[in-house]
Amino acid sequence: MMFPDLFEEPFPKMVRARQKFEVHEVVDLAEEIEKQFARPEIVSTIKPGQRIAVLAGSRGVARYSEIIKKVVVEIKKRGASPFIVPAMGSHGGATAEGQINVLASLGITEESMGVPILSDMDPVIIGHHPTGEPIYFDRNACKADAVIPVNRIKPHTAFRAEHESGLIKMLTIGAGKQKGASMLHWMGPDRFGTILVDAFRVICSKVPVIFGVATVEDAHEHVAHIEAIPVAEIERREAELLREARAMMPRILIDEFDVLIVDQIGKNISGDGMDPNITGRYCVDWLSGGPSYQRLVVLGLTPETHGNAIGIGMADVIPRHLYEILDYHQMYMNAYTSKIVLGLVKVPMVVENDREAIAVGLRTCLRTKPGRERVIRIKNTLHLAEIQISEALIDEARARGIEIVGEPAAMRFDEAGNLVQT
Repeated sequence: MMFPDLFEEPFPKMVRARQKFEVHEVVDLAEEIEKQFARPEIVSTIKPGQRIAVLAGSRGVARYSEIIKKVVVEIKKRGASPFIVPAMGSHGGATAEGQINVLASLGITEESMGVPILSDMDPVIIGHHPTGEPIYFDRNACKADAVIPVNRIKPHTAFRAEHESGLIKMLTIGAGKQKGASMLHWMGPDRFGTILVDAFRVICSKVPVIFGVATVEDAHEHVAHIEAIPVAEIERREAELLREARAMMPRILIDEFDVLIVDQIGKNISGDGMDPNITGRYCVDWLSGGPSYQRLVVLGLTPETHGNAIGIGMADVIPRHLYEILDYHQMYMNAYTSKIVLGLVKVPMVVENDREAIAVGLRTCLRTKPGRERVIRIKNTLHLAEIQISEALIDEARARGIEIVGEPAAMRFDEAGNLVQT
């Protein structure tokens, strides 16, 4: 062990806690999608015999494979022939096979969807941005008779604007593949509020986008709203739905503490691995907000991220078993393409196991008494309804309407020193 006095003082006991957020859930998702496709302004845009490209992304969108499948079914009902195109910029290591694998990890395969998936990393230039820079778009989607993006609308991790993550970003950055994503990021994510909208308008004048399917999720990661939006209405409706999404976002209800432990990060959780809107640790200096604390400990990756640990650079300490599964090719390509997030792929302090990682987090806090540290542990930044907190936070949690479940107990570690999931 590198630090001989690391375990001389006790760890704080932890207890389960339930944060209360409003529930907004579309219960019968298939029925709602059918209703959306039956709207005259939507159904009239699908013609028998058309080849229609359905754009699918890489994020952990709630019930995403179910939504994509139902969109495919509804297109087929109208006599058209859909196919799926990965629209995820440089994700999947910026390779055609890698992007197919990302979709597969989300349950989207040719077998499960019943249609081809056409993945290509050589986009075509379909026009030019008002600044004169080329605008790229997926080669296969350009050959389609119609294009339908399907994506979640939510606050972005690196910029604030009227339009952030959603249909516009998917059409401009996602469908632009690595070349298009790199070009738009070169123009400046701090200016995405206008850059992406301008690119979107060019794309819609050159590519047969007929409508988009947008979802909004509540704090419980439920689909709270799903809507088919005619192309002419995307700008207006996406801005409105972003405001709804921001209002429903989950958060850590305790504003100040000492240590945040995150069990898993991953690209399916957030573009930054862990959403800085939740953690308060941003990769850019023009954003702020979120809780205040001293140390961030990250313990693992989601299987769906395939070793892409972008975001790990925001952590202070990690265990060796996490360090050993990092896929630097994916991480570096992602960071290189985005231009501004090189800090997200820096490697923090690496120690032998979870126990040491947590101990380092605790022991390097200032003005804390051993065993009385204010600690919060979360599964990831998507799942915040149930968390764990240390004893020292119980009174404050109750004052904020957080329900305490059970009694405080010591953290449990296996023989290898890794945290036992409870």
